[in-house]
Amino acid sequence: MTIPIYQVDAFADKPFAGNPAGVCILDGPADEKWMQSVAMEMNLSETAFVVRREDSDFDLRWFTPVVEVALCGHATLATSHILWETGILKREEVARYHTQSGVLQARQVDGLIELDFPSTPPEDCDIPDGLLEALGLESAVNVGRPRFDYLVEVESEDIVRTLTPDFAKLLFLGVRGVMVTAISSSDEYDFVSRFFAPGAGIDEDPVTGSAHCALTPYWSAKLGKTELSAYQASDRGGRLRCTLAGDRVKLAGSAITVLRGELTI
Repeated sequence: MTIPIYQVDAFADKPFAGNPAGVCILDGPADEKWMQSVAMEMNLSETAFVVRREDSDFDLRWFTPVVEVALCGHATLATSHILWETGILKREEVARYHTQSGVLQARQVDGLIELDFPSTPPEDCDIPDGLLEALGLESAVNVGRPRFDYLVEVESEDIVRTLTPDFAKLLFLGVRGVMVTAISSSDEYDFVSRFFAPGAGIDEDPVTGSAHCALTPYWSAKLGKTELSAYQASDRGGRLRCTLAGDRVKLAGSAITVLRGELTI
């Protein structure tokens, strides 16, 4: 038996940028341990497993090399790209995904893939012991607690770009990850960020759609605008167009297929 599998660079407009994701197209539900083993073999930040229900409805799950996650933006964007690229869906069709985080949608808008995700604004919280130390920071402008992570605003983009966290210490915070963000120093973007997720087996995630479900409402409130341009300043880097629409966040970006293959198992 062979199963088609792809590797896609998501939130990227050229190969070997953005965030790589695996996309595995299944004929039916698969064993959870098997999916985890495939994700470990792919060794990407996430591998998506998608099963068609009917028409344009699909079941979608995401796995890092070590754990299943409840929400993943870049692997959803990668999955949508493959469904349209392979002709499983027509270009004008909207993909609907049934996931642990509810029903998510993806559509093509202005030459980009736009994801419709839940907004997860951060709540005010005290700075947890060890957080700033683990990030190598002496202070922060603000610290908040979104659904899965901590959000830390710092004074400048330069601080975001030059951080060298202690990942072992971040692991003991007991959350999926920590996003560090600042207002952009250029006119091209509204804000920049980086995302560290040792709790999910990923020291630094190149571009994190789910983090922008928190970053978008946060910066929307601070900047007084609902449409924002974001850049995740990892080594690979990635661009996102973010729109706050009530209790939803629209995340748009490009994707490029870099590998097509078959699982021969």
